Amino acid sequence: MDPRERLRKRVTDPLEQLAQRVAERVLDLAIQAVDINALVAQLDLNAVLDRIDVQALLSRVDLNTLLEQVDLNALIQRIDVEALVEQTDFGEIIAMDSVRSQTVSMDGAIDRGVWRLVRRNAPRPAAPALLRSPTES
Repeated sequence: MDPRERLRKRVTDPLEQLAQRVAERVLDLAIQAVDINALVAQLDLNAVLDRIDVQALLSRVDLNTLLEQVDLNALIQRIDVEALVEQTDFGEIIAMDSVRSQTVSMDGAIDRGVWRLVRRNAPRPAAPALLRSPTES
């Protein structure tokens, strides 16, 4: 090895180590001096979230492992069944079911009336053409 190279190495190696230690210390002091809450307050979180590929993130999640960590008994106990029943208006549900039933009955009556008016002699199909299976066609 060249004597100048050895000299340079003897001088620069300790200086590089010193510079490395100084840089680490300065970085530690800077990190301690930064108010993380103030820094986060300045972030545009919507812009950050727009850059996240949610599909790629979700594809990395193992749902089975995740669900194994869920305590279903505790989750079920948190459900307030009485409040859920109170919020459900069964009168509306019954009324909607009645309206649906009446609508189906009216649809059948109108269909029979149209068949009579047109006086079709062909047998009525079991279902509309698009709903029939290939064997019924």
